[in-house]
Amino acid sequence: MKLLIATEFPPDAKGGGPAVVRQMLSPPARLTKIFWWSVNRANAKILEGVTGECWRIADATGFPAGKLSPSRNLTHVKAWLMEHFWAPLAARSFSRAIDRIQPDCIWVIPHDWSILPIHKVLVDKVGSKNTNIERRRFHTTIQDYPDAHGHSLLWGNAICDRLNRMQDDLYRLATSRDATSIPMLDDLEIRTGEKGAQMLHHGLEAEDFAFLESFASKTHSPKSKILRIAYAGTILVMREFALFVDAMAEVRKALPVELDLWGAHSYKNEHWFDPDWMMEHGNLSERNLLQELKKCDWGFIPMSLDDSDPRYNRFSFPTKFIAYLAAGLPIITLGQPESSVIKMAKRYEVGITIQDSTFRIQDLIVSLADGGAKAKYRAEILRCAREQFDAAKMRRKLWEALESENG
Repeated sequence: MKLLIATEFPPDAKGGGPAVVRQMLSPPARLTKIFWWSVNRANAKILEGVTGECWRIADATGFPAGKLSPSRNLTHVKAWLMEHFWAPLAARSFSRAIDRIQPDCIWVIPHDWSILPIHKVLVDKVGSKNTNIERRRFHTTIQDYPDAHGHSLLWGNAICDRLNRMQDDLYRLATSRDATSIPMLDDLEIRTGEKGAQMLHHGLEAEDFAFLESFASKTHSPKSKILRIAYAGTILVMREFALFVDAMAEVRKALPVELDLWGAHSYKNEHWFDPDWMMEHGNLSERNLLQELKKCDWGFIPMSLDDSDPRYNRFSFPTKFIAYLAAGLPIITLGQPESSVIKMAKRYEVGITIQDSTFRIQDLIVSLADGGAKAKYRAEILRCAREQFDAAKMRRKLWEALESENG
């Protein structure tokens, strides 16, 4: 089978979204060839899966926006140019890729600017007067909404509204579909009328479950052992992260705490960074990161404490949550009550939840001083992972959908 993946990011991109796709492609032996079209070109043709297997991308093409990408200066003007000049050319590139590859199946992950050319090819053309164009069967995965992360302010409300409607079209008109969180699935059902889709996210593999079921937590004495708190990935909510750092500075008066950061970005120049108790370890592969996380005592996830970015807070879901589960780490989750990650953390009680900025430092000290936290939360960590983030189960359902596209 020839599978064409169409999305914003190249196959070797960093971040949670690309990691999910790579994990769902494992094991690659099920595929004849993997093709990729994106808004960005690939830098690598051989990719490594989460369990160490490697596979080759048969062909990776794209139509980069380059300096036209509206990320900094003149963003409203560049967004208009992206929609009216770049998108038609990108759609032509995507259409040529389809004609050249003749894929048996198209897996669409409509994200940000990729929505425009993908919609033009898979939706607009078949709705035109050209009766020779046959509607193509495709599977759609929604990972993020286009108006999250302040894009409405950056690009303009009108373009974000159009991108939202186009993304909804690609979800509704797909032969099969999934999305990144339970709240997002519910929201998409209300807006499109489509229900019964699975939540598709990064998941735990068989060896991860075996680890959770067999490991014996080592208790520690906070007086003799440094308490290691892990943070993996890019910091998206700097204000909340700084708030947590201030709280940890107070906790350190009672407990020896170390904050370990992994990711592609450095934060050594931030006002809150203190090299006496914060360590940066750089960007690691998923497998190596997991091994390092297992050496820590807690994982930390911050989301916004206000609702200024509801389309991200309420519907997206950070991949680091699943990474912490796989490492057997109890999780400190900070965010407003309606955020998707707070809802998950409360539903399964996998650690400490902080829902406002007025939490008591003493309560945090008591929770962190518990040397048996890994053992205390292990049952709920395992239950959460089994019920919501079983990679084999998600992969099996996805492939049933993809192979039905080929039918």
